[in-house]
Amino acid sequence: MEERIEEFITYLGQVRGLSDNTVLSYRRDLLRFKNYLNAELEISDFKEVTPTHLEDYFCMLEQEKKAATVSRHMCSVRALYRYLVKMYLVKEDITERLHMPGVQRDMPEVLTVEEAKALVEQPSGAGPRQLRDRAILELMYATGVKVSELVALKVSDVNLRLGFLHCREGGKERVIPFGNCARAALLQYLDEGREALLTDERCEILFVNYTGAAMTRQGVWKLIRRYGELAGIQKEVNPHSLRHAFAAHLIENGADLQSVQEMMGHADMAATQIYAAARRPGKREAYSRNHPRK
Repeated sequence: MEERIEEFITYLGQVRGLSDNTVLSYRRDLLRFKNYLNAELEISDFKEVTPTHLEDYFCMLEQEKKAATVSRHMCSVRALYRYLVKMYLVKEDITERLHMPGVQRDMPEVLTVEEAKALVEQPSGAGPRQLRDRAILELMYATGVKVSELVALKVSDVNLRLGFLHCREGGKERVIPFGNCARAALLQYLDEGREALLTDERCEILFVNYTGAAMTRQGVWKLIRRYGELAGIQKEVNPHSLRHAFAAHLIENGADLQSVQEMMGHADMAATQIYAAARRPGKREAYSRNHPRK
């Protein structure tokens, strides 16, 4: 059984390209599951596991762990069984009928789709700063990037032809798709706005301020807060607002939890579960089908 788990872990890292932390989390959860099967049930093959065995295992975990941790273990086991079915190592996915335990975590106040639309459409002029601000807001809502990731972006990190953003922070990397609204705003900013703000043509930073230097986190906070006020939004509006809206609106429209987890860069599934739970069609499919501004 451990051999199958290690094969799956290799698949997650080399084929799926998940981060080291995410892969280690899966491995810990699945080895715990395997040890339970071996020690408590004397089961040495995943083919021998039944839905009742799974229910007993997760009932046991619920007595020991918080709901968020149990949900993470459940996601790990589900992912393993999808892999085993795909590789014809088991006949059926016996995890399909498992129910996620309730996660006791506060849901952040999320902008409605209408509020998010009003916010990102506030910069509507043709000046370089307005083009930049529109591109910033569209991209943040389209990808859920953190403000620290946004200000570090280089022009080369954006693939306009394929509609992907290459995001790096703290030694971690992820690729996030974005839709036509963000692409159009970025194209207009790059064609008509960025050059007017630059003071050094060698600058690689995507978003620059009026001095031609990289935007700061504080600068992005201020502009988002200002546009929130102009949009008449009564809720607190900041960079987190767009990140939360990105995840919540995708899932509300049917995106699966694991795709959103990967796009958000969450190491722990529990961090994504505050938004909802769903099935997994794949990142690009999940994005193009479900983001309100595709």
